[in-house]
Amino acid sequence: MPLSPSTWTAVGHIPAAGSDDLALPDPMRRHVGRERVVDAAVLVLAVVLGALFLTPELHDNPDPWSTRQIAVDVAGGVVACAALWWRRRWPVGVAVLTMLAGVVSSSATPAGLLALSSLAVHRPVRPTVLVGLLWVPSLLAYAAYSPTTGPGAVVAFVMPLVLAACGWGMFIRARRQLLLSLRERALRAEADQELHEEQARTAERTRIAREMHDVLAHRISMIALHAGGLELRPDLPSAEIRETAVLLRSTAGQALEELRSVIGVLREGSVNEPVDVAPQPALGDIPRLVEETRRAGMDIEFEMDVAQDVQVPAPLGRDAYRIVQEALTNIGKHARGTPAAVRVAGAPVAGLHISVRNPQPSPARSDTTLPGAGAGLVGLRERVALAGGTLSLGADEVGNFVVEADLPWHP
Repeated sequence: MPLSPSTWTAVGHIPAAGSDDLALPDPMRRHVGRERVVDAAVLVLAVVLGALFLTPELHDNPDPWSTRQIAVDVAGGVVACAALWWRRRWPVGVAVLTMLAGVVSSSATPAGLLALSSLAVHRPVRPTVLVGLLWVPSLLAYAAYSPTTGPGAVVAFVMPLVLAACGWGMFIRARRQLLLSLRERALRAEADQELHEEQARTAERTRIAREMHDVLAHRISMIALHAGGLELRPDLPSAEIRETAVLLRSTAGQALEELRSVIGVLREGSVNEPVDVAPQPALGDIPRLVEETRRAGMDIEFEMDVAQDVQVPAPLGRDAYRIVQEALTNIGKHARGTPAAVRVAGAPVAGLHISVRNPQPSPARSDTTLPGAGAGLVGLRERVALAGGTLSLGADEVGNFVVEADLPWHP
């Protein structure tokens, strides 16, 4: 008796209830209790369909079966239906067992079809195709065993159901694997996005940390130079002491303002909050930087050979400013009292050349230097490397310590 489309829809969904043995993990795995309910429903369905398959053999044939044949058929159907309980754990074994039971039992045929569909869900195509092909000799054997059914009729009636069971199970398996693949891609994309965002945050924080060092190290060095001048000259006129105090207060205020700006950017949870960011320095700010350092007591010879009417790219100007700032800061920390020479020259295409040199301090004055961890020079190397330029540090032939940088200038 052919099965209705609604019946086969239910049959197709039965194997989809659980996928414990699926080659890939099933993202739609159901609770164990629900799986047991589905297993019970499968048993009931197999029993009902088995009874429907057996009924024509009992009532519609001119030669009814003997009591022994009926008993064998019922026993085979019971074994096949009971075996469905373990179809998830041993899908191949249950499919083969129910198929063999169908050789002597027409009531075992629905259970065999359900087991075959479950095999297609839980195992790859190859074992499913092999078991499906074995249905042909098993049907021929059943036709030889049954006195009421011919081989052509039984094969023509059951094999389309076998193909439908295999196809539906393979469809369910392919759909599950597609859902799993989409889920894995979504998770991977989410992880990649989080990694990208974390890398971006780390890079931004590193950049801000470098800016913090460049800014605060210079400001604090200026404060130290001003304070050192007061310490060495306690007899200064009150007007000069007042001027130095004003410079100390102004420098400290600038340092606090820049520190507040950086901390505002780094503060957690401030993504949607407006942050007042201090304006970034430019190439034209280098003369002001040199003048501020001179006012702190440093002797600086300054030369800047860059056309005033040339538009300087903002990143190039900022990098040049930071290089000069870091070099002057290091002189103030490690070579206090020594003169410095700063030269900035360049043009579009030719590039920008920055040179800061000073005599190295004598060992007798090394105790007057301020502490330093060398992070500024590391930051300079990173900054110049990111800009695509070159940086050289060290003593020249006459004993001066020289910081030279060449930065590309793209118009």
